[in-house]
Amino acid sequence: MAEPFYPLHARVCKECFLVQLDEFVSPKEVFNDYAYFSSYSVSWLRHAQRYTDMAAERFNLNSSSLVVEIASNDGYLLQYFVEKGILVLGVEPAANVAEHAQAKGINTMVRFFGRDTAQHIATTVGQADLLLGNNVLAHVPDINDFVGGMQVLLKPEGVITMEFPHLLRLIEGNQFDTIYHEHFSYLSFNTVERIFAHHGLTLFDVEEVPTHGGSLRIFARHTAHEAQLVTERVAELREREVEAGILDLALYAAFEEKTKETKRKLLDFLIEAARAGKKVAGYGAPGKGNTLLNYCGIRTDFMEYTVDLSPHKQGNFLPGTRIPILHPNHIKETKPDYVLILPWNLREEIMEQMAEVRSWGGKFVVPIPEVKVYD
Repeated sequence: MAEPFYPLHARVCKECFLVQLDEFVSPKEVFNDYAYFSSYSVSWLRHAQRYTDMAAERFNLNSSSLVVEIASNDGYLLQYFVEKGILVLGVEPAANVAEHAQAKGINTMVRFFGRDTAQHIATTVGQADLLLGNNVLAHVPDINDFVGGMQVLLKPEGVITMEFPHLLRLIEGNQFDTIYHEHFSYLSFNTVERIFAHHGLTLFDVEEVPTHGGSLRIFARHTAHEAQLVTERVAELREREVEAGILDLALYAAFEEKTKETKRKLLDFLIEAARAGKKVAGYGAPGKGNTLLNYCGIRTDFMEYTVDLSPHKQGNFLPGTRIPILHPNHIKETKPDYVLILPWNLREEIMEQMAEVRSWGGKFVVPIPEVKVYD
């Protein structure tokens, strides 16, 4: 069977400035056997625990509260609410991932989220005091059905929090590799505020968080429920985006040119390394890595293999490039001269985990926002 390839083109709407892929893979195909397990990242677990501490205190959550997480993965976050004695429900479309959450005793429903699922939960379980989703808003092909579902599931006085990569940070940080088929939309604060308002939801606060190269954590409520006052940060971020050009097509054209230059510089580095007889291995098998490697045309002639901590990825091959995914111990066995870190947002964590690389004179390479070698 031939390996399927899909076009990858991001388009920007000149009316609302929502950035979306013009063609996408079916969500059922993406999540049929999902390989991403959140609990394998120590830094992400710490982020989740800090969030639960903040949310429980700020919104006075207790044993009579219901917390619903959309795209709850393997229970990486809800486990911390369970420890606090708070009732939880996870909604996760990937059955193989949901099994891990259920094994931890976390009530998890295997379904895609939208209005129908929201109505089902509201009727059978109840409406949510806190409705949250991390890195899911960009993953849905019908964003209006998704946000409309949140409006249905949220209690009148409830709160929504969502985290998603910030489009402005993506552009400013040259993070073009985060554009891939699992992400249907690329979101600015201005665009998300407009979508939520269309469904009777008001964004009353926003935080900028460092995860995934720079993300936004938005706080929303029913527009009719005004107990949560709108903070100054909302207007400040809205205006900062406008000043940066987020509502100007020229910003997107300049980003395209910067992407091409990054490709040239990475290939220059790899060609020079190959000519010098240096060995290059990869670290990680994230979705962003597939965009980078396929866009740049990097195959095993430049990078012999990559490694990943997740046993669910080991023994497989990166799509398109056919680069094998091995256990991290393989780096210690083969002692490459360079380790190209594909999940560059975790570079500090990875360089700490793989510090032994330096013992044989090996170096780390980070491709984004620009090619940089770390001794």
